[in-house]
Amino acid sequence: MENETELIEGCRAGRDFARKELYTLYSKQMLAICYRYTGDIDAAHDVLHDGFIKIFTRFTFRGECALRTWVTRVMVTQSIDYLRKQKRFNELVVNGELLPDIEDETSIAEAGGHLSEDVLMAFVAELPDGCRTVFNLYVFEEKSHKEIAGMLHIKEHSSTSQLHRAKCLLAKRIKEYHNNERER
Repeated sequence: MENETELIEGCRAGRDFARKELYTLYSKQMLAICYRYTGDIDAAHDVLHDGFIKIFTRFTFRGECALRTWVTRVMVTQSIDYLRKQKRFNELVVNGELLPDIEDETSIAEAGGHLSEDVLMAFVAELPDGCRTVFNLYVFEEKSHKEIAGMLHIKEHSSTSQLHRAKCLLAKRIKEYHNNERER
């Protein structure tokens, strides 16, 4: 394709070559996003497939953002819908008093910075569904707790609790990983 405008027009017109080009351009990145939300590669493939079917049957892109941003939004929404339909959201209300403080958050963040992206994404994938979803929306999609609460139909406090829990679980996992690496 010559440019993005041609690609968009081709997809709007339902042209297979444009659809194939769109899929080729974004499928790998979108699979990673779907995996980040589902934590399961088979489920991620299913969500990716359903997301592209949705895009191809109802190409509603209006040009208000970058095409990649729009495709990402579709995949995030598809991932959340998948988790909701599978009833995979754990209880999204966590008693904040039960959550430990994160020990030296700065040193944990620095330690996490020394991990490969694959290892870090594997740790994110291990998070419980609710924590993982809030973490992804907050960290990667840069949504506020108010926006997350609206998207997931939860209270804002539940969003902040889930993010805190995700950080605690990641910090614990990173610490364990580094301790195991030192023992080798």
